[in-house]
Amino acid sequence: MRVQIKRILCTTDFSDFSNQTVPLGSALAREFEATLLICHVVELPFAAMYGEVQLDPIAQQTRMTTAAHEMLARIVREKDIEWTPLVAIGHPADEIARVALEEQVDMVISATHGRSGLKRLVLGSVTERLMRTLACPLLIVRERSQPPGGAPDAGFHPRTILVGCDFSADSDLAFQYGLSLAQEFESELHLVHVIEPPVYQNVLSVDDAEMANREDIAPRLRRKLAEMVPADASHWCSPVTVLLEGKTDEELSRYAMLNDIDLIVLGVHGHGLVEKLFVGSTTDRVARQAKCPVLAVKPVA
Repeated sequence: MRVQIKRILCTTDFSDFSNQTVPLGSALAREFEATLLICHVVELPFAAMYGEVQLDPIAQQTRMTTAAHEMLARIVREKDIEWTPLVAIGHPADEIARVALEEQVDMVISATHGRSGLKRLVLGSVTERLMRTLACPLLIVRERSQPPGGAPDAGFHPRTILVGCDFSADSDLAFQYGLSLAQEFESELHLVHVIEPPVYQNVLSVDDAEMANREDIAPRLRRKLAEMVPADASHWCSPVTVLLEGKTDEELSRYAMLNDIDLIVLGVHGHGLVEKLFVGSTTDRVARQAKCPVLAVKPVA
């Protein structure tokens, strides 16, 4: 499957950090000859919740929307690419998801501050909510992360792409995206599986699982990784298959750092409310740890 990326949506709150999404989006749009959309969501003051009266809320929204359009124009430095400004009003995650759906976007690019612990639980994360609500892949840029290609304005040229593989449907879709991007950019492709309890009931048959020990499992998993790669992939890259042991998010993040990975591609699994709040998904944890951008891919429901 060759991934088609025709419409890209960058999000920004006008901070220097979140504005990093714009050069990445511009470079991707240029590479794929895609339409670039740049979105800012105006969050209105909460004064009305406390009984304070806004004398002219319509005029206020108009002023804020006009100012947002002017600021969007200032942060787009590339003059040789078509782009469309989008300004919405409301909660950022909800509005971005709505706009992405209405505009039939193929990829959203968002920045995250990488919060953890209590601050994350109390304040939440726009990017984390987008990861679970968007109907398209989300490219996550972390604060202080180095964009693929070097400097922030160097574009998007991932030389090395890591795909986390756990042999689930989510992982298979992430692999298709990783493979397609590796072909597009002629990148080195790393397929990584982390051996982590429980034992692989979904990968091996019941009889195999009962008979298998760690020595039996590793060769089988290596074969499964190797079998994922199409035969013609050898014409444009040399895939690297790797087995690691430990906690999945920690091992993937460590491997990415040690091997100078430029882009991590992961599937997004569904989680219940309690697990989502107090544990989080592997993809969410990797996005908060990794030094490079993370592409979160979720099947459309």
